[in-house]
Amino acid sequence: MASGHSIPSIEERFEFTSGAKRSLLIGGGVGLALVLLGAYLAANGGGGHEVAAHGAEHAAAAGHAAAEHGAAAAAHGADAHGAAAEGGHHAKSWVARIWANLWVNGVYFTGMSVIGMFFLSYNYLAQAGWSAVFKRVPEALPAFLPVTGVVLIATFLLGGHDLFHWTHEGLYEIGGPEYDKIIAGKRGYLNTPFFLIRLVAYFAIWYYLWRVIRNLSLQEDEIGGTEFYEKSIRIGTAFLVVFGVTSSTSAWDFVMSIDTHWFSTMFGWYTLASWHVAGLAVITLTIVMLRERGYLRAVNTSHLRDLGKFVFAFSIFWTYVWFAQFLLIYYANLPEETIYFIERFRGHGGFFKAPFFITLFMNFFFPFLVLMTRDAKGTHSILKVACWSVIVGHWFDFYTNIMPGTVGASASLGPLEWGFFLIFLCAFAYSIANQLTKANLIPRNHPMLEESLHHDIA
Repeated sequence: MASGHSIPSIEERFEFTSGAKRSLLIGGGVGLALVLLGAYLAANGGGGHEVAAHGAEHAAAAGHAAAEHGAAAAAHGADAHGAAAEGGHHAKSWVARIWANLWVNGVYFTGMSVIGMFFLSYNYLAQAGWSAVFKRVPEALPAFLPVTGVVLIATFLLGGHDLFHWTHEGLYEIGGPEYDKIIAGKRGYLNTPFFLIRLVAYFAIWYYLWRVIRNLSLQEDEIGGTEFYEKSIRIGTAFLVVFGVTSSTSAWDFVMSIDTHWFSTMFGWYTLASWHVAGLAVITLTIVMLRERGYLRAVNTSHLRDLGKFVFAFSIFWTYVWFAQFLLIYYANLPEETIYFIERFRGHGGFFKAPFFITLFMNFFFPFLVLMTRDAKGTHSILKVACWSVIVGHWFDFYTNIMPGTVGASASLGPLEWGFFLIFLCAFAYSIANQLTKANLIPRNHPMLEESLHHDIA
């Protein structure tokens, strides 16, 4: 094992072997087979759970919350009615379930991809030296953004009407049977042309800034000096300013706008926290797997412990934001706010209750307990288990945020869902591995490399 006192060669080139490519392609093929099986079952009535009782359950849940408020609920009657009406369109076809799965995975893997750039940027801004030796790994993640960008844009264009209630024109016709005053009031922001402009802008800006910082990194590798490093600091700072805004607005667009009546001022932070810790888990897991295959020998136990601390700390941070949002809504007990959690606890036959609590276990309790000790954070096997828990757990997080408002009672956790997840996972891994082949694994001319090579925390 490499240590801070024995520095191996920094000349390392990753080889994306034919065997590794074949394994990922087979994994993607298995995912596709599961999707086809799931689609067949869903089309023939074998997918999803019973939807007939959904409307009554949802209305009863909203009515129960309103009753608890008595006269106060009457002031919010239109909101509660709108939320209940929104539930009326939840029982969707198996095709809508496909669109919803594409959206869940597109949003989730977009987040993990862009977090690679986020990690690079705040390390550049802080002029951190410890992470220089493995910076190629987070640097590789955003290469997947064009894939998820195309998926999300295509899904919105083809299936947006099934996923987003606010795309229904009848909601804006004053005096019409579907007119909704609340949604109509949001039309200046939630309208199809502006939504598409924002959607394209997110991916264009994020990807462009990553390409700039990636090219500077590759030039630095060939030429050396500090010029490219200083430019990278400026680009990273610009990205942080942009991402500070777009991380929240994209969370509103991708997830919160699905439940159009509902909103939370903490939702941007909540989504960023979820993306961030999942991205950190991907970075850590990739580094561990590379080390197990003989790469990144200069990464030592201190690096691993610090990465483990990041995953540990931001699992706690995600839980803090989750609980703060939940507690405020629970304490205020306003029908137009509580309906979001009532739908996940009691709506749709209680289907989403299990995924809701699985999310808490996999994203907080499990990583908190297994990564608590100092030695655990530097142990490959424990890091791998904790990272996989976080990666799968935060997929459940986005699943429980998106599925109730898109397909509702037609949702399931069957071959269709796991097949799509496997396809995206294998494609993401393929993209990362492909990027790692394009440069020396250790940035040989990084100004902070010497500090990183000697990173040693007793």
